[in-house]
Formats: sequence, structure tokens, C-alpha cells
Amino acid sequence: MRIGDLAAATGASVRSLRYYEEQGLLVATRTPSGQRTYGAPAVERVQLVQQLFAAGLPSRTIVQLLPCVDSGRATPESFALLVSERDRITAQLAELEAARERLDEVIAISEHPTPEHCPALREPQAQAA
Repeated sequence: MRIGDLAAATGASVRSLRYYEEQGLLVATRTPSGQRTYGAPAVERVQLVQQLFAAGLPSRTIVQLLPCVDSGRATPESFALLVSERDRITAQLAELEAARERLDEVIAISEHPTPEHCPALREPQAQAA
């Protein structure tokens, strides 16, 4: 199937499919005129790659996991890689939580400004003579 057909079958954009190929996530064969063609298994491969991206994995990690997918065998290294990625995402979530809490504080101050937080509400200082 051609790249447009694969895009239609998977919901991925043609641009995404080209990116997947550049990153080593998807393999295409080329016609004599240089057009990409894909076998039927490419649909499942693209769907898997999309799921892994949706899970927050970067392409460099997905490339490392694909040999295990292809062989049907998980390795201690692949398991450790997945755990490491989960830990990375957990840390990012904690950072986002902290940022949201800070934003909530700013919103609360904006709703009820006080002289402590808003210079415009402070008493003007007596001008020096």
C-alpha cells in the first residue's frame, strides 16, 4: 500500500509516517520511481507506534523497544526502559502539579489583591522635602 493508503488506514498523517520512517520506527520499500510502499503489517506497526507516543514515550525509546515487539519477547532491559520512562513521566507530573499550585496562588491573589502583593494598593510614601 502507498503512504496515503497507510495514512487513511491508521489516521496518521503522511508527515507523521515520514517521520516514523526517518526515526527507524517504520520501514518502507521503494518503487523504482521512489514512492514508498508498505505491507499490511505496517498498519499494526503504526497503531503501536501511535499508542507508545500517546503513552508519552519518545521516539528514541520506541526504537529501542521495537526489537522486543518484533521478537515477541520482553527483556530485562526493555522492562527497565519502560519503568524508567514511567518514572520520568511521574516526575514531570509532579512538576506540573507544583506549577498548577503556584498558578492557583497567583489566581487567588489576582482575585483578592492585597497591598502586600499589589504595589498599586500600597499607601504612597511621603515625598522627601
